[in-house]
Amino acid sequence: MQTNLASWARDTDLGKEADAILRRCVHCGFCTATCPTYQVLGDELDSPRGRIYLIKQVLEGAEPTQSTQQHLDRCLTCRNCETTCPSGVQYGHLVDIGRKIVEERVPRSWADRTKRTLLRKTMLSPLFGPAMRLGQAVRGMLPEALKRKVPERRAAGPLPQVAGHARQVLMLAGCVQPAMMPTIDAATIRVLDAVGIGARIAPGAGCCGAASFHLDAQDEALAQMRANVDAWWPLLQDGKVEAIVMNASGCGAMVKEYAHHLRHDPAYAQKAADIVALVRDVAEIVAPHAAQLRSRLPEGTRAAFHPPCTLQHWQGLRPLSEQLLVDLGFALQPFADKHLCCGSAGAYSVLNPEIALELRDRKLGAIAAGGPDVILSSNIGCIGHLQSGTDTPVRHWIEVVDEQLRRPAGQRGA
Repeated sequence: MQTNLASWARDTDLGKEADAILRRCVHCGFCTATCPTYQVLGDELDSPRGRIYLIKQVLEGAEPTQSTQQHLDRCLTCRNCETTCPSGVQYGHLVDIGRKIVEERVPRSWADRTKRTLLRKTMLSPLFGPAMRLGQAVRGMLPEALKRKVPERRAAGPLPQVAGHARQVLMLAGCVQPAMMPTIDAATIRVLDAVGIGARIAPGAGCCGAASFHLDAQDEALAQMRANVDAWWPLLQDGKVEAIVMNASGCGAMVKEYAHHLRHDPAYAQKAADIVALVRDVAEIVAPHAAQLRSRLPEGTRAAFHPPCTLQHWQGLRPLSEQLLVDLGFALQPFADKHLCCGSAGAYSVLNPEIALELRDRKLGAIAAGGPDVILSSNIGCIGHLQSGTDTPVRHWIEVVDEQLRRPAGQRGA
């Protein structure tokens, strides 16, 4: 793709990066075939190729409009297009640049700005936990739209003493998962304990930054990234911590990009790169121990595995995760369009509910054809979003493995 960037963009870091990405695009259109929003809306401007053209026009001097902003907002950032692209276009980084530039030039309505700010502040507030527990207590009385966002509460259960393990890993506290689904972190700690790995949460580490980054607060997100680097760095210096383990693929995907986001910060660039080298999805940690665990697990649990976009397209870990589940004894049921987004995408399902629900229902319809007893995934957003549309249990796979390990031996049948 030929480009002719405007003078205000040509010599900036963002402009140079965007120009390099744009020049790799060959207009082939393969991305449109795998773009969820294009499949739902049928509008070229709601496809990766269309959004690339919009960003190119802005960088070349065209004035962005609210329509430009809307088309960029509608992107789920699933990066399915990157998996499909034969030219290696880094669309995800390009759309981040485009959104930032358009956000600076197109004022949002008061209502839109308020909704996004409230979403961000709510998720990051220390009051989120108490509010979530209250919502769970009165869940049956909530309006349907709100009820979809409040999962039924499940007790986290007791935690083992893990300090004595020779192998130690860190976990991210995160922002919403401990309040919404505390069982995921607890299950992770117990399963890792079962294979001789101690897992603990680093004091001072919090939200990975994804919520702020995708809600028009990129500077705030960078501050959250630096805070996590500061929390982890001292604990990594003695070499006793072998990895930073992520059990929410959305957080894992974001933290694995810390080196990219902090590349221009001389105080954090190298630290971020060193930290990224230690980040592992929980499946990567458990996979070498599958044979050790399998003797304690039932055979043949009928399950459908929904691989989150942040797992399969951002991190490329779908094959490893699916093989792990097979190795652990699950009978995985195939379903169509596994590569497509379920519509959750962080705050997307709140900001674009019609598209999100359309994608959710398509996904659940495809999964239902296999008649699974449980739907497995590896990201809290996908789990909550899918569960809101089905009576089939939707769980993080680590929760199910943990439940099976804790059953008495006589109750471990499939």
